[in-house]
Amino acid sequence: MRIEISHNKVFLKLTKKKLEIHPLWLRERARLNNLHDKNTDQRLYDPSELKTNLKIKKASISNGHLSINFNDGIKFDYEIKELFYELNKNLPYEKPILWNSKIKSKPEASYREHMFDTINMYDLLQNFYKYGFIIIKKTPAEEDFLVKFANSIGTVRPTNFGTTFNVRSEKNYNDLAYTDQHIAAHTDNPYRKPIPCIQLLHCIYNEVEGGFSTVVDGFAVAEYLKKKHKDLFSILSSTKVRFRFVDENVILENWGKIIELDENEELKQIRHSPRLDYVPFLEKNKLEKFYKARRLFSKLCASEKFELKFKLEKGDIMMFDNHRTLHGRTSFNKNEGKRFLKGCYIDHDSTEGKLRFLERKFNLKWKK
Repeated sequence: MRIEISHNKVFLKLTKKKLEIHPLWLRERARLNNLHDKNTDQRLYDPSELKTNLKIKKASISNGHLSINFNDGIKFDYEIKELFYELNKNLPYEKPILWNSKIKSKPEASYREHMFDTINMYDLLQNFYKYGFIIIKKTPAEEDFLVKFANSIGTVRPTNFGTTFNVRSEKNYNDLAYTDQHIAAHTDNPYRKPIPCIQLLHCIYNEVEGGFSTVVDGFAVAEYLKKKHKDLFSILSSTKVRFRFVDENVILENWGKIIELDENEELKQIRHSPRLDYVPFLEKNKLEKFYKARRLFSKLCASEKFELKFKLEKGDIMMFDNHRTLHGRTSFNKNEGKRFLKGCYIDHDSTEGKLRFLERKFNLKWKK
């Protein structure tokens, strides 16, 4: 990726194509002192009022800067790295790395007191977004610590399960998570609008035989399906199913695709919870193909190729992207010991905001 100039036009040169950058797109990014508020970085004008016939009178590149004179009299010097940052969707993290059960080592970080606004937290969040999950080791195994940790990188999102929830075997339960049964890898709460983005599970104690945690990179499974069974990938990424949760106090429903793509046909989100989904009425041949595709997706998620299995230790926090990483557990005997995880949800915007804050604090914006 590079910036080129030709006949007073600015172009973005990619590997296989060359795109002109519209003068209006550049002009509205000119942060002039009299047109921008320094404290908020908000414009002091309405960019929709800029003239549609705006043109570039003169442009030059020197020492990593793009200098432009516009025909409305405005001159501005752009830092090319900052333009690249925005052209790359303005994301504060690197491109995800797909993994399977052969991953060399789980992404981990060691908890340190007063780490919340340090470079260690920046590295932790970068690895989280890179792999879709991370284990934070050696945190205080105290029931109130999870909220403190979660609020340091975002804001805890309450649900009908509460601000936090207790994952342990209960006599009266409204979800299979609160039993000692095996739970296949799944994404949480696909019946919500919007679906929680990030889940944290804090191990207070885990003294049972069994009760191993499982995680699966849903993006890796989807990419495998796309490569090996394109027709099955296609039907899972084009068919919406209904997800439903019911207890004595609430009925929640939402529709969505098991594999959701963005406007560029890239992976955006995985929704997979066979205990809660209801397939719509479809033409027979299409429905048979859908069932075949869902069956294969579930089989891959439970396979030795993709399922990573490990046991959470006292004080571990498992943090995972609920839009990408599936999680589950093996069964255990509730009469042979105790297993107690404290859980909560936060959203992507808060952790991305934390990353951008730490980028600015440590001047790391261009070092990824």
